[in-house]
Amino acid sequence: MCHTVIGKADRVFGVHARMSLLFSPLTLRGVTVKNRAWVAPMCQYSSRYGHPSDWHLVHLGSLARGGAGMVIQEATAVVEEGRISPDDAGIWNDEQAADYERITRFIREQGSVPAIQLAHAGRKASTYAPWKGKGSVPVSEGGWKTVAPSEAAFGRYDVPAAIPLEDIPALVLAWADAARRALSAGFEVIEIHAAHGYLLHQFLSPVSNLRTDAYGGDLAGRSRLLLEIVDEVRTAIPDSTPLLVRVSATDWVTDGLEVEEVAEVSAVLKDHGVDLVDVSSGGNHADQKITLGPGYQVPFARKIKEVSGLPTSAVGLITEPKQAEQILAEGSADAVLLARALLLEPSWPLRAAFELGDDVAWPPQYERGAWTR
Repeated sequence: MCHTVIGKADRVFGVHARMSLLFSPLTLRGVTVKNRAWVAPMCQYSSRYGHPSDWHLVHLGSLARGGAGMVIQEATAVVEEGRISPDDAGIWNDEQAADYERITRFIREQGSVPAIQLAHAGRKASTYAPWKGKGSVPVSEGGWKTVAPSEAAFGRYDVPAAIPLEDIPALVLAWADAARRALSAGFEVIEIHAAHGYLLHQFLSPVSNLRTDAYGGDLAGRSRLLLEIVDEVRTAIPDSTPLLVRVSATDWVTDGLEVEEVAEVSAVLKDHGVDLVDVSSGGNHADQKITLGPGYQVPFARKIKEVSGLPTSAVGLITEPKQAEQILAEGSADAVLLARALLLEPSWPLRAAFELGDDVAWPPQYERGAWTR
């Protein structure tokens, strides 16, 4: 098929014979996202003492320029020791927050919504960036002692210190303070990271949470910290600001966290002011056995949506526009998050719009590259 290069005068943007679900807007509280093809948070290991760099401006900016509806900044530590590696992003002080302003401004200028994922790596912190640790046991490059719900290591990582009960209130406040800073930096959506084996997932899962106090034991105890953080963040941000939570729907191990429990927690999250559950899986056990395939996590998103009544987003081996459209059409999720597909093709949303028959606005600097039908 030939694609004719045309100028602005030959193209009418925003006029649709029909609109795909992928390119229909989605409103969460006071924020309307122009489409449902969103950028998943992807760690870049390119920060300097938590500060974003030019890499982040170009990386996130190019994805906004490529047509994504929401661009979610990578896992960003709420405290210094919560970074995955010394090269990870942070927002535990005002100076870091100020450095994100030019990035969020550029994202908004492209018509995309800037969002941020607030995180703490727990027992998986203080490690190597992936390309530094190849062939090595990824422990303690950062030089700080890690913390977790219990003194239980992830695989061959260092054994963490169990978080004392008296330290938990300060940890809860750290998330709220980070959320306030994120809003001051221009982010419009807040996501709490409770997946991929990081701290809040460690509390949720019975394979990593061996506590016998109020923050352990049954599902109510294991989800207590997440709910306290959600409540504190919800209070710290305006009612108009959407609040998302990323979860791992299963640990992919026997006796680990399962989707039924995560769906139950998600229903409670709805009552605590969460607006969407971002559904992923795994990351909390070194012996996990993941069954991979196109859209392999989509059934989890559907289950959680059905049980909780909350909108969900789906992620994981979603690579083709028609595949993404089908996920939305069958009601499995309300948005799709893309990661590796966007690393390969930052303009994936623009191609998807062409393939699905939608006319969307291109940046004027790039209109000469627009496709026509």
